[in-house]
Amino acid sequence: MCGKSASCSVSFEALVQNPLNIFHVQVDIQDVNDNAPRFRRDKFHLEINELTSPGARFAVGMADDADVGSNSLQGYELEANEYFAVEVKESTDGSKFAELVLRHSLDRENEQSLRLVLTALDGGDPPRTGTAPLWINVTDANDNPPVFAQDRYRASLREDAPPGSTVLNVSASDADAGTNARITYGFGETPSEVLQKFVVEAESGKIALKEPLDFEDTRSYTLLIEARDGGGLVSHCKVEVEVLDVNDNPPEITILSLSSPVPEDAPTGTVVALLNVNDPDSGENGQVSCELSGEAPLSIVASSGGSYKVVTASALDREEGSEHRGTGAVKYDTQ
Repeated sequence: MCGKSASCSVSFEALVQNPLNIFHVQVDIQDVNDNAPRFRRDKFHLEINELTSPGARFAVGMADDADVGSNSLQGYELEANEYFAVEVKESTDGSKFAELVLRHSLDRENEQSLRLVLTALDGGDPPRTGTAPLWINVTDANDNPPVFAQDRYRASLREDAPPGSTVLNVSASDADAGTNARITYGFGETPSEVLQKFVVEAESGKIALKEPLDFEDTRSYTLLIEARDGGGLVSHCKVEVEVLDVNDNPPEITILSLSSPVPEDAPTGTVVALLNVNDPDSGENGQVSCELSGEAPLSIVASSGGSYKVVTASALDREEGSEHRGTGAVKYDTQ
């Protein structure tokens, strides 16, 4: 019901009569550990040169867990071996991915490949797990991997940016020569919803927008970009794209309740209608004010949760006016 949101609740308005009023009700839904971590790929392949120095790091798998809080993905474990250890890295959006750390120098002549098992664990009691095989091929003599100019790139894009708009350019260099220095760019371990929105040019490293953005749907994206040289060595960098809100949603007025007719002896302040005003934009673009226009003896009073009451502003007299009309208007505070 609430996806990855840390808090999950259902809210609604309860309408009562005599006297007419509205109450806000919120039901909190608690998570249970009913989902095991699951890797986004069935298996992982790495090409690592035998001259790679101990301490080198390699981003490998990322697992998803539909649970939240302590029941969500907490860490990774790697099958015991003499060459690699696994560490957990956390992105700014809170997602956790596995990073291999080379502990001991490789020797292709001694061991050409490794077959290990990568395990993802959640924080349940007992924990649930998911596994994926990790195949590491030890390559020969391409001793310089690509190096990005930055480990992390940041960009901002308005939600009304048209498809084809350039997000930014990433750049990596390789100290090798010839084919081993030829770099191509692509996406690393990246969710499918991100791949639908963005594209990276293999030769230039230019990242562009494929589909329109919607701030009200997603406010930021994290892209894992890889640079691969001609010898198969790969480096990664993060690209964080912030989506900027545009005032593209008008306020909406919903009449929740309407009392008609109203007795002419109704006292001043009698509630005749209940309204709800909502604007899905954020910040100043989502701030609204509500006012009532016309000559009707009515006024509008703000209530809770974006609700408003229309009440009588003075005594009514049917002989002077048997019907009154008022028009509600919603205005942006910043307009």
